[in-house]
Amino acid sequence: MTSILFICTGNICRSPSADGILRHMAVKRGLDLKIDSCGTHGYHVGEAPDHRAIEVARGRDVDLSFLRARKLAAHDFEDFNLLLAMDRGNLEIMKQQCPPEHAHKLALFLGDQDVPDPYYGSTQDFEHVYDLCYAACESLLNKLN
Repeated sequence: MTSILFICTGNICRSPSADGILRHMAVKRGLDLKIDSCGTHGYHVGEAPDHRAIEVARGRDVDLSFLRARKLAAHDFEDFNLLLAMDRGNLEIMKQQCPPEHAHKLALFLGDQDVPDPYYGSTQDFEHVYDLCYAACESLLNKLN
């Protein structure tokens, strides 16, 4: 089974958005994937995604409300086939923590650009992040099929 982990800083904005979007798309396509998200920092462990991320996703029929923030764990490098960082800073943190035999699993979610952190921004910033994640998830699923 293909397993995908999305990683951002606190796991309340970008990575749960990508997580929820990919879960929604996988169900619609009848795909059996293991999907999760986490943060490189434990600032929000146990918390639901930011209310703005939940509202933007809900407006597009994607539910994020059941997700809870967690911190990247050592076993994640073994448990997942693909670990996708939302930005270069988090990718660097992941590279420092990743055992060499799993380094090939690490990548930047958007390939060559960062997903901007909307936390200190407006609802429009969360909408932009949702749109970026949606397009990238669609592309990812097309590559998996």
